[in-house]
Amino acid sequence: MPLHRKTLVIFGAGGDLSTRLLLPGLGQLLAADRDIDLELIGASNATITPDAWQELLRTAFAKGGAAPDATEAVVSRSRYVVADATDAEDLRRVLDECETAPALYFALPPAVTEASCRALDTIELPEGTSLALEKPFGTDLAGAIALNRLVSRLVPESRIHRVDHFLGKSTVLNLLGLRFANRIFEQNWNADNVEKIEIHYDEKLGLESRAGYYDKAGALVDMIQSHLLLVLALATMEPPSTLDSDDLRGAMAQALRATHLWPGEPHLVARRARYTAGTIDGRDLPSYADEKGVDPALETETLAEITLAVDNWRWAGVPIVLRSGKALDDTRKDIVVTFKPVPHLPVGLTGPTAPTKLHIALGPNGVKLDINVNGEGDPFTLETVSLETELGAGQLDAYGEVLAGILTSDPSISVRGDVAEECWRIISPILEAWKEGGVPLDEYPAGSAGPSHWG
Repeated sequence: MPLHRKTLVIFGAGGDLSTRLLLPGLGQLLAADRDIDLELIGASNATITPDAWQELLRTAFAKGGAAPDATEAVVSRSRYVVADATDAEDLRRVLDECETAPALYFALPPAVTEASCRALDTIELPEGTSLALEKPFGTDLAGAIALNRLVSRLVPESRIHRVDHFLGKSTVLNLLGLRFANRIFEQNWNADNVEKIEIHYDEKLGLESRAGYYDKAGALVDMIQSHLLLVLALATMEPPSTLDSDDLRGAMAQALRATHLWPGEPHLVARRARYTAGTIDGRDLPSYADEKGVDPALETETLAEITLAVDNWRWAGVPIVLRSGKALDDTRKDIVVTFKPVPHLPVGLTGPTAPTKLHIALGPNGVKLDINVNGEGDPFTLETVSLETELGAGQLDAYGEVLAGILTSDPSISVRGDVAEECWRIISPILEAWKEGGVPLDEYPAGSAGPSHWG
């Protein structure tokens, strides 16, 4: 279906986020739908000539795999404006360039985005303006509440797109389809049948020159607060009536409102560690504390693991473990649902029995079910086998899907304001315990599975 005619303004247009992810995603979107009528305006405080801007666009679009004939019309009409995104007069000048209701995408650091929104609060915005903000949404619960109040004065909530590229539309729909289109899963998706749920995002990559942001965030805020809690919401929410954005995001908010830290001492339910020197795939990594731009005194964790409870009828008593870390021995991005053992195994069946587990991969998308069956040769001996299949990949990458939602005014895969606040509320006790030194900062060699005593 063709997109509405729209103006897209990218603040921070020449920066890393824009050129590495946002513009290639836009190129994919343009190639997927030739009927898009898009006016693209780039803006930043750096001077870029018109020819250089258009060449930057061609390079970025090609990086996303888009053929020139699919993007050249947008490139040739695109304009670049030198402007300070935090200056009201500069913002007014950019808005005057827009032919239709603009979508303003802030490809900027969070503090600059907030300053820009404060400046926008002093001028009149065109009717139909929408905003797209990158995570994190605030730096704590109070900051998230204040930021939500600010942006809600600018435009209605339905036109605020808090971007979480981690939750692309294909990932969301694959998870919902698996849960709600299969009675075999949904009728067993509860505390009567589930032992525990684990959500992992482990990666081999180390800091990779991200100290400016990461050293102030750490694994808990960078991944768990802003990404994995949303996955938890999708995995535990009640079935929505429809996939309309209000129903879908309302069900996610309800699940998160019921989510709290698992009862117990903070050091038992929220663990942290950071990597020391080690080797990954033949590449030597220095200790995190020795990485360029890192302040060791901040005691920033590069691995975090927390255990949560969803306090409702469906999930009472089921621990839900969220874990994310860097510089580990393997890349792992998945949801693992471990089912309870059968109440009675008939006498005569022998052999090791493993719990039934459902593995849902988050990139690339796939699903694997571990079950116990009669073994080959002796039918009285059990063994565990896996049933496995791939799940459909989306036509677009994550940022292509994000932009499609913004340009069609569909907020279904953006983060609603109350959801952003709930994510901060859930981790606030952990942040406080870590700040007070109530949880030790363990260590693990880069390239290992984590601290050896974690188990």
